[in-house]
Amino acid sequence: MPTEAAAQGFSRPKPKRGKSLSLRRTHSSTEADRENPRHGSFTVEVQESVLPPHLRARLWDLFQQIEREVEVVYAENLALQEKVEVLTERLEAGTSDKAIGEESLDGTVKANIAKNKSSSQLSQKLKTTYKASTSKMQHRLQQSIAPVRARLDTVSGASIVSSFKPANTSQCQMVRRFVGHRDGVWEVNISRTKPHVLGTVSADRTAKLWCMATGQCVLNYVGHSGSVNSIRFHPNDQLALTASGDHTAHVWRSAVVLPQVPPEGNRSSDDDQIEGAEKEEGEAASHTEPGDSSDFAPAVVRSPLTEFTGHTDVIIAADWMADGKQVVTASWDRTAQLYDLETTELVHSLTGHDQELTNCSTHPTQRLVVTSSKDSTFRLWDFRDPSIHSVNVFQGHTDTVNSVTFTSGDNVVSGSDDRTVKVWDLKNMRSPLATIRTDSAINRISVSALHKVIAIPHDNRHIRLFDLQGVRLARLPRSNRTGHHRMVCGTAWYDENPMCNLFSCGFDRQVIGWQIITAVA
Repeated sequence: MPTEAAAQGFSRPKPKRGKSLSLRRTHSSTEADRENPRHGSFTVEVQESVLPPHLRARLWDLFQQIEREVEVVYAENLALQEKVEVLTERLEAGTSDKAIGEESLDGTVKANIAKNKSSSQLSQKLKTTYKASTSKMQHRLQQSIAPVRARLDTVSGASIVSSFKPANTSQCQMVRRFVGHRDGVWEVNISRTKPHVLGTVSADRTAKLWCMATGQCVLNYVGHSGSVNSIRFHPNDQLALTASGDHTAHVWRSAVVLPQVPPEGNRSSDDDQIEGAEKEEGEAASHTEPGDSSDFAPAVVRSPLTEFTGHTDVIIAADWMADGKQVVTASWDRTAQLYDLETTELVHSLTGHDQELTNCSTHPTQRLVVTSSKDSTFRLWDFRDPSIHSVNVFQGHTDTVNSVTFTSGDNVVSGSDDRTVKVWDLKNMRSPLATIRTDSAINRISVSALHKVIAIPHDNRHIRLFDLQGVRLARLPRSNRTGHHRMVCGTAWYDENPMCNLFSCGFDRQVIGWQIITAVA
């Protein structure tokens, strides 16, 4: 998320690496050690492990079980290789077919070789049998390790999800790029009222609205004097709420006139659109913005309708309450504040976080707010009862919580620098329903209300899709021709348009529209 330097338009520093446990094996140079695969010494480097002693001991025990299973299969493999070598030597020495027939290869090579068969045919049969036996052994190894892997998955008491292989087949294709910002793009969002537009905010101190059908910029908001860190749209009106590094949050009119969509026959193909957008960053920056064509000029808004100035530090995020009459802001001054939209007066100051806040989100239908912080916690604030304003603290992560959001149901999804995403049930938030472990820090996630799919943007330039049970669905393509080539800062779903239903933004100054077809209904 934006840092203090990024609030002024500079790049954010690299995230801190998590603590790890490394295992290094040092082989002995003696002949006996080379013959015995178990010889050699291990060097264990423990770097301030956060695991409790009993859990670490349990993990070592499971690793030893896996090692024993591998040793059994390895010994059987060696015996099989010796038998193959003996048969091959006898064949080359001219041993009779009868002698060869008396040997057995684990019960798979039978003594029924005709005398008129050539030596090449016998050699080919031996090779085929050896491959089949090896495949059976690999299958046995997988069956032996499966129970141990299952126990490892449940050793922490939560549902830990393996993310090595996707369980479902999903189709992911890049549709369009939106290029025009001059610095990293922090957040992307979709307006809730018609006409639906794409909203983006950037460290270049601007917010932009885009036509999703043509890729043109239709409005530039230039009212902030610092990095614009978030954009959210009013649930019922054409209003946008932006939060900035200039310590203010602005509400401004987002009504636009969209350009005419070209007739079907005059539209360029998707391949042409993608090829035209696949320019080098420097080259793309020197070109004219998509919305600056001669036949359509984007509108420019220079001042807000309403300004909130109660914070003393960077406002990292702001969102609308479900009724649209109040807004909540989250700041680096370690507080979140609830304002009345009409009077701009402070209704509640939400205090309690020990470090800077990183994000805030509101429930789509109820008066609930969640805030995340660098103190590795997120808090749930309940305003449903006017006389009682309760708060619950959740400590499920071990590093900065960068993102927390409600789903369309009774779930909360949180993402952290500890490289995990956790799915929580609002009715019982003592432990997560699912824990998704990844290989990089997580930024602002989004959840599809239609497909119940989580889009996870990473610091390592990847975007991964998981369902709410923690099953990996897909990883969006990333290469020189498609995808982001710097940190991905945020994602947003647009379920109403199946042709382009996911948008992502990154520190490479661009926004990408994707078509996602998942097997999850």
